[in-house]
Amino acid sequence: MAEEAKSKGNAAFSSGDYASAITHFTSAINLSPTNHILYSNRSAAYASLHRYAEALSDAKKTVELKPDWAKGYSRLGAAYMGLSQYKEATDAYKRGLEIDPSNETLKSGLADASKPRGGPSSNPFVEAFQGEEMWAKLTADPGTRAYLQQADFVKTMKEIQRNPNNLNLYMKDKRVMQALGVLLNVKFGGGEDAEMQEAESSPEPVKKVEPVVEPEAEAMEVTEEEREKKERKEEAKKEKELGNAAYKKKEFEKAIEHYSKAMELDDEDISYLTNRAAVFLEMGKYEECIQDCDKAVERGRELRFDFKMIAKALTRKGSALVKMAKSSRDFEPAIETFQKALTEHRNPDTLKKLNDAEKAKKELEQQEYFDPNIAEEEREKGNGFFKEQKYPEAVKHYSEAIKRNPKDVRAYSNRAACYTKLGALPEGLKDAEKCIELDSSFSKGYSRKGAIQFFMKEYDKAMETYQEGLNHDPKNQELLDGVRRCVEQINKANRGDLTPEELKERQAKAMQDPEVQNILSDPVMRQVLVDLQENPKAAQEHMKNPMVMNKIQKLVSAGIVQVR
Repeated sequence: MAEEAKSKGNAAFSSGDYASAITHFTSAINLSPTNHILYSNRSAAYASLHRYAEALSDAKKTVELKPDWAKGYSRLGAAYMGLSQYKEATDAYKRGLEIDPSNETLKSGLADASKPRGGPSSNPFVEAFQGEEMWAKLTADPGTRAYLQQADFVKTMKEIQRNPNNLNLYMKDKRVMQALGVLLNVKFGGGEDAEMQEAESSPEPVKKVEPVVEPEAEAMEVTEEEREKKERKEEAKKEKELGNAAYKKKEFEKAIEHYSKAMELDDEDISYLTNRAAVFLEMGKYEECIQDCDKAVERGRELRFDFKMIAKALTRKGSALVKMAKSSRDFEPAIETFQKALTEHRNPDTLKKLNDAEKAKKELEQQEYFDPNIAEEEREKGNGFFKEQKYPEAVKHYSEAIKRNPKDVRAYSNRAACYTKLGALPEGLKDAEKCIELDSSFSKGYSRKGAIQFFMKEYDKAMETYQEGLNHDPKNQELLDGVRRCVEQINKANRGDLTPEELKERQAKAMQDPEVQNILSDPVMRQVLVDLQENPKAAQEHMKNPMVMNKIQKLVSAGIVQVR
C-alpha cells in the first residue's frame, strides 16, 4: 500500500501537481514511517511549493533515518537555501560530499551556496538571464512553462538574454514579470501597474533585493523496477519513431518490426497497435489489421485511454471491413463499426467513411436486386391492375419493376400515369421527368409530363414540354393534341373568357412562378406596365424591345396582364 501511494506521489510530482504529491507521500509515510525515501520525496515537493520550513523538517528526518545517504544532505542543503540560510546550506552540502565526493548535485549546490551575495559587483537581474539555466528554470516552473509555447514570449526573453538592459522595455508584460520572479526566486508585490526600476540606471534598489535561491527539483526516488519501466517506455517511443519513418518510405515490413518491438517494450500505449494496424491495412492484410484494432480498443478501455484513440482504432477497423466487403451485407459490420467510432469521437473523416460505406451498400443492393426478367413480369402485373382501375396496386408493381430494373423508362411512364389517375400530380411529374432524363427521345415521357402540367393549369410550361417532345417526334399525335389544348386555354385567357374564379385561380398559380415574380419585381417592367395603362405611346416604344415583349407575353399567358 505504501509503495502504491509513493508511485502516485511520484507521478503527481512529475506532472507538476506538488500539492497532490505531498498528499500521497504523507499517506505513504503514515503506512511506512521509517522509510527515509518518502521523507526525501516529500521534502522536494514542499520545496517546489516554496514551503521551505516543512521541506527542512522532512530533510532533517531523512538524515536522521539514513545518515549515510548523500541525497538526504542534498535535500537538507536545498531547504536551507530556500530559507536563505547559506552557511547551514554550505555545511549540509559539505557533509554530503564527505559521503559521496563525486555527487554532481551536491557539488552544484555547494557552489551555489558559497557564492558571495550583496557585493557591489553582483547584479542578480543581469545574472538571471545568463546561459541555458534561464530556460531550464522557466521550463521547470509550472507558471511559466506554458509561456514557452508562445512565440512572442520566447522572442522577448531571447532579446532580454542578449541585452539584459532591454528588460525595462518589457516591464508592462505580466509574463516577463512572472518569469523574472521565477529566475530571481522572489515574488513581486504591488498592483497590476507596479513596475520595477531598470537595473542599470537604478542600482541601489537592486542591491536591496536578496535573491532566494530556488532548490533545483530533483528526480523522485524510484525503485529499480520503475526505472526499468521508464527506460522501456523511452525505448518503445524510439522504436515507434523508426516505424513511422519506415511507414512513410513504404517499407512496411520494417515498420511492422519496429511497432511490434515497441509493443513488447510497452504494452500501455495503444498507438503502437493502431500504427501497426495502419501498416496491415496498406499491405492488404485486413484480418491482421482488424485483430490489432480490436486489441487496441480492448486495451485502451482497460487503460482508460483517450477516447479519440479508441475512435481511431474503430475507424481503422471499419476501413478494413469495407475493403473486405464483397456483398451489400458485408458492409453492415463496417457501418456499425464507423457508428461506434462516432460515438467515441465525432470526427469528420469517420463521418465521411460512414457515408461512403452506406452509399456503396445501397448501390450494391441495387446491383444485387437487378433482374430485367422479374422487372418485366412486375410491369405486366401493374398493367393488369391499371386496366382494372386498381391504381394503388398497379403503383406497387410498377415500383417493384423499377427496383428490379431502374433504367426501364416504361415502368416510370406507367407509374406516372397511375399517379395522375390518383391525383398525386407532383409524384407523377417526377416520374415523367425521370423518363426524359433516362431517354430524351422517349415521346411518352413528354406527353406524360405535359399532361400533368396541363392538369396543374401550368399551360405555358405544358406548351413548352409538348413542343420539346415534338422536336424529337414531330408527327406524334398525342403531343400535337397537347399543344392544341394548351393554345386553346392560353387564348381563352387572352380573350378574357375566363370566369372571375378561373382568372383568380390562374393568377394565384402564376404568382408562385419564380419567373413571374422576377418580372414583377423588375423596376423597368413595373414602369412598362404603368405605361401600358397610362401612356400608350411610351408603351409602343417599349414593345419594340424583344426582351420586354417576351416578358409581357409571359404575363399575358399567366393571366396577370389581360389584352382587350
